[in-house]
Amino acid sequence: MKLFHELLGPLELPERPERIVSLAPNVTDALFVLGVGERLVGRSAFCHRPAEVLSLPVLASYTKTRTELLRSLKPDLVLLSTGVQREQAFRLKEEGFPVYALPLPLSPYGILENLSTLGHLLDLEERATELAHGLSERYGRLKGRFDLKVYFEMDLGGPITVGRGSYIAQALLHLGLKPIFLDVPQAYFPPDLEEVRRRGPDLFVYEPKPWGRNPLDKARALMEERGWHLPVVATDGDELAHYGPLFFGFLEKLAQKVAETLGED
Repeated sequence: MKLFHELLGPLELPERPERIVSLAPNVTDALFVLGVGERLVGRSAFCHRPAEVLSLPVLASYTKTRTELLRSLKPDLVLLSTGVQREQAFRLKEEGFPVYALPLPLSPYGILENLSTLGHLLDLEERATELAHGLSERYGRLKGRFDLKVYFEMDLGGPITVGRGSYIAQALLHLGLKPIFLDVPQAYFPPDLEEVRRRGPDLFVYEPKPWGRNPLDKARALMEERGWHLPVVATDGDELAHYGPLFFGFLEKLAQKVAETLGED
């Protein structure tokens, strides 16, 4: 199959790849949703869903690849994302690997677009279209559930929030949880905590590092440390930051937590 990739240029990939390596958690998620998880022969260190992938060899971090191990697996297709993996995609292509990079989504609809793209690459277009339609309907049902200003923070080794151009900000806005930094033309950036206070959010939504314990206790400790007095909701980590098909279920879970925190359920 010959195609043109906006970042990588002309590509030639197999019509029906049987040995697939995924170097991005969103891709791994999508492959299992599409029903071809058994074709995976390798993963990144951050691909931990579903549990079946944990037995596969770890070939990469987000930015570095164990090239010789990857070569030994003789993959038909190596999948990753753009964003921080951009240079990694270029390197792998230059070294002769059959590589394709899915774009970082700018909205939740970009997640669905990536699902459709994978369907095209894997000759599963009908299945991908059906799944994307179902996820889109679920997303639509969440529209306008709330009317609040929110401060969203995720722990990436330090506090990071979202502004314009982030799929997380777009998803929160869709729920009626209006991010207080939506006017900032940066998708992700370290927040000024005094500016957070000045903007007067109604709710604090916190996403801890993956695999952390007691995320709500961590969020409350941060609020006490900062002298904030807000309702707070915490995800279980790597949920809103995950831009595979599982994102929509995580968003539903967040909506339920917000409703419970506000006493709406």
